[in-house]
Amino acid sequence: MEGAGEGVVDLPLVLRSTIGRSPASATEDFYPTAVHRLDVPVTGCALFARTPEALSFLSDLFADERAHKIYWAILEKNKAAEALAPSGELVHWISVDAKHNKSYAHPDSAPDRKKAILRYRVVGQGDRYVFMEIELITGRHHQIRAQLAALDLHIKGDLKYGSKRSEKDGGFRLHARLLAFPNPDGSSAFINVQAPIPVPDPLWTAFEGAAK
Repeated sequence: MEGAGEGVVDLPLVLRSTIGRSPASATEDFYPTAVHRLDVPVTGCALFARTPEALSFLSDLFADERAHKIYWAILEKNKAAEALAPSGELVHWISVDAKHNKSYAHPDSAPDRKKAILRYRVVGQGDRYVFMEIELITGRHHQIRAQLAALDLHIKGDLKYGSKRSEKDGGFRLHARLLAFPNPDGSSAFINVQAPIPVPDPLWTAFEGAAK
């Protein structure tokens, strides 16, 4: 997990201690290295490379936007959420405030901004929440959270980006549901990984049912 602190599992440290150094790296110490990171406390699929060659291959895939990334987000229902089209594409330019570890999505480009693209579809909703499935095209710092916040859309529990109240466990409702990418062995097959819902509570269970 990116930014793991007290009480949060540090995946790189766990993999380093359980898997150890790659036996294929005879000339250097190479340990499992994150390719696709998750911000604390986002749940779901994360990707690590076990060799320098795999890291180079997978990093190029993500840089070239050839990896398929699907997220699930539970949004607080407000006027902006009610006015959403059933599906669409969001394009912004992201700037990062490193001091406060926060990103901002802007409608126009600028030298210090990076283009950010996502596609979404609303898969269901209730009286208080909207269920959104997101295909992340680019991979910017806090991209989903910032792009949604720019439209006055807020992920349940995400106080940094405008949620009204926190979750009991301090997390928020953003889940990396699916990750698919070409196999590094050179075959034509794709590797597809799907993460189960993080907690089988009524909200996530309802989302899973609506997304089928």
